[in-house]
Amino acid sequence: MEYELDELVDNYGEKLLRYATSILCNHQDAEDVVQDVFITAYQKRAGFGGGNLSAWLYKITYNKSINKLRKRRFLFFADIPENTVVDPGQTGLQDDVLYALSLLSPQDRALLYGRVIEGYNYEELATQMGSSPTALRKRYERAKKKLADHLDYDYQNSEKGVKT
Repeated sequence: MEYELDELVDNYGEKLLRYATSILCNHQDAEDVVQDVFITAYQKRAGFGGGNLSAWLYKITYNKSINKLRKRRFLFFADIPENTVVDPGQTGLQDDVLYALSLLSPQDRALLYGRVIEGYNYEELATQMGSSPTALRKRYERAKKKLADHLDYDYQNSEKGVKT
């Protein structure tokens, strides 16, 4: 099935923008994603195969939105230089989390990043970090507790979202 880019934008632009915005909770990021979706769809139109065009576009939008979230989390979480303390700001949770992360050791930050952001299991992290899975599991629990303490968060009730 051959289609024109203008036709895609006219028929699906607003729908995909709303969908991406609901995933990203950020209109500007959603606009970037949708623009990228249309470029990708147009470039890969020969490989589309004539199935459900709408489902195909939504799948591309979903994947690109998730990738954008991963990148956003990576930029939010990664590479706080050692011995750097970020001043706690009054502007919101992101500043508080960055401050709390800056108080942790680079190894604890790497472990938290690997588990939380990348989703690695302890065996994978053990290979990367040169430690045993059991030691990393214990270190991870201690790092979460330290992070919660720095955030003044009730770690015992964290699943309930209780802030002290």
